[in-house]
Amino acid sequence: MLSILFLVLFFMVFGKMAAFAFKATWSIFKVALYLVFLPIVLVVMVFGGLVYIALPILAIIGLISLISGFGSYSRY
Repeated sequence: MLSILFLVLFFMVFGKMAAFAFKATWSIFKVALYLVFLPIVLVVMVFGGLVYIALPILAIIGLISLISGFGSYSRY
């Protein structure tokens, strides 16, 4: 009986830890994607001759960040 209780509590505790780990991993991946990989992809596209694709992507991202207030220091 105690072993069943132990197993239930064990999976409850470590299940929550696993869920937290997946959420943290997804957040770290998003930060790495936006701050590292996207600028590298845009620079590679420009040097590869795909300026006509890279420029609209950069403009769309710039407009979205301007509208959403990302990078604005007026909140502080």
